[in-house]
Amino acid sequence: MRKIELEIVALSHSVTQSHNYAVVLGELSGVRRLPIVIGSFEAQAIAVAMERMAPNRPLTHDLFKSTLDTFHIELKEVVINNLLDGIFYARLICLKDGDLYEIDSRTSDALAMAVRYSCPVYTYEFILDAAGVVLEETEEQEPPTRSDRRGAVASTVKASLSSYSIETLNQMLDEVLGEEDYERAAEIRDEINRRREEG
Repeated sequence: MRKIELEIVALSHSVTQSHNYAVVLGELSGVRRLPIVIGSFEAQAIAVAMERMAPNRPLTHDLFKSTLDTFHIELKEVVINNLLDGIFYARLICLKDGDLYEIDSRTSDALAMAVRYSCPVYTYEFILDAAGVVLEETEEQEPPTRSDRRGAVASTVKASLSSYSIETLNQMLDEVLGEEDYERAAEIRDEINRRREEG
């Protein structure tokens, strides 16, 4: 089966499930999107790596990466290889001493690892056919570039922060950093920076 390469194009609160998030993957050479609902911990783990934030202590995924590195195991790629009853399945493709090993993984954990290793993420046509969403594009619009897609991360969440004052945002930032909610901290920090640039 031909593999289709994906990348993370957005990370936001899930519209359908409260207390959850949605990570949206997009085809590198197409307009289809693959939305996957994930938990808040996994969303935080992905956001921390994407924002290149350094937590005080290693998160679980950082610990796992450190363990793999210690034993000279390289994560080559992540493959979202199945979809059963609305649940996505993934495998970590690892390389050690010239041999490939496949490790079963939750998709959210696999994506958190892929971001840390900057390794490619793939899926198959049948998964995109079953769960993918096609973006409608006009003739004048060009498909978004890779940097445009990265800029879309958490955009839907950031909009809700615009109603708070700078003072309140700074208080919120201190609180979420104390709770080690780094994803929310990144959103608040971006809103504060946007206000400073405008002001």
